[in-house]
Amino acid sequence: MLLVACAAALLLAAPASAFSKQDVTLPMDDGVALAATLYLPDAQPPAGGWPAIVFLHGLAGTRQQVNEVAEGYGFAGERYAVLSFDARGHGASGGLVSIDGPREVADARAVFEWLRDRPDVADGRIGAWGISYGGGAIWNSLVAGVPWAAVEVVETWVDLYAALVPQGLVKTGLAAGLASSIPEERKSPDLKAIQAAAFAGTDPDAVAAWARERSSLRRLGGVRTPVFLMQGRRDFLFPIDQASRAFAALQGPKRLWIGNHGHAPSTFPAADTAAMLREGRLWFDRFLRGERNGIDAKPPVVLADEGRATVRSFRAPPRTAPIATSFTGRRTIAAGGKVVLRTPRLRVGVEVFGAPTVRVAATAAGGWSRLVAVLAARTPAGRQMVVSAGGVPTTAGARTYTIRLLSQAVVVPRGSRYELTLAGSSTAQEAGNLLYLDLPMPAGARLTVGRVDLRLPTLR
Repeated sequence: MLLVACAAALLLAAPASAFSKQDVTLPMDDGVALAATLYLPDAQPPAGGWPAIVFLHGLAGTRQQVNEVAEGYGFAGERYAVLSFDARGHGASGGLVSIDGPREVADARAVFEWLRDRPDVADGRIGAWGISYGGGAIWNSLVAGVPWAAVEVVETWVDLYAALVPQGLVKTGLAAGLASSIPEERKSPDLKAIQAAAFAGTDPDAVAAWARERSSLRRLGGVRTPVFLMQGRRDFLFPIDQASRAFAALQGPKRLWIGNHGHAPSTFPAADTAAMLREGRLWFDRFLRGERNGIDAKPPVVLADEGRATVRSFRAPPRTAPIATSFTGRRTIAAGGKVVLRTPRLRVGVEVFGAPTVRVAATAAGGWSRLVAVLAARTPAGRQMVVSAGGVPTTAGARTYTIRLLSQAVVVPRGSRYELTLAGSSTAQEAGNLLYLDLPMPAGARLTVGRVDLRLPTLR
């Protein structure tokens, strides 16, 4: 969830702006102090005060990282008051991290109220921009009633359980990476407890309840706030459907940009980030300043071309057509083993868009506890790229499992062949694929795989 340093790429587009910048301290109602940076235009405030934007950083990040975005794209300048802050338990702020729970929502409300109460800020024109962890805080505060006038959320979640424990199987590698990014002494006791339960699998109901409290999706139907969603084409932590499901639920003005940025295997910034953030500036100009600039009249869905700055626009999320293939035969996997199924070479290139599904007839024995599917493509040049992956828990006996892989957008060139790896972990496909770790299973564990059906959604 880190926002990587991006000043060099972003400042290329920076307009010349005059503003003052000062560090401030924001007191919370529990005595914790949050470190913040306040930007104000070097001009007399207009009648009613400046419109304002609050910037929220990613997990294990600091406000300095989002300050680069605020400064680099003119959000901080002659038109807006801007406030960024180190989230609780981060940077120079006090307190402990509990992952965008009720305490962090209360912090977001207090930050909003601190700005609202300033005489030089327009209290009805305060927006928010947040990436990853910061985006989750915006969503959760928005559905909790914090009256943001417009928001922009980048590579984030609306359903934390579906993101971290899709189909009931923890993304152990990603979860471990997130957990290790926060020092133990800065974690709240409830976070430590739920982290232990998630990895041990001892209390799945508690994990689900914890994640539900930090998720906004089920409450988005009543939201009419203008929202600009910026999700990544390839993001194994927060896939496309974290944004597309939110987009479908929202009732107010909305825009969805599916770009090249994201968590691994992507980065922030990316080829189209400059264009995306320029549109983000227009979004705030429209809904915080009231400018009729046409951003809300454009087709509301944008899909960036893979690895490029060029984009395609749609009136609705693009439709897909399925491509299906099947594999027959029986194969048995022992602990640490795998089955690799390969298709013939593609006669035409395709763009996978959405969540592929893998339907597997399998018999588990000897304590075999999970089935992980990794879909990769091997190009004519011999390069292998992971298209998507997913997994489910298994139970003893013969069953048919349907694995819904992560929702991604990946161009697979002509002449490539798909390689579908079935195993107990993603590391069986490749040692560096740490999505699902190779956790211990009994020495006698076995999984016998029968018919396998692969279904791929592709752009028409």
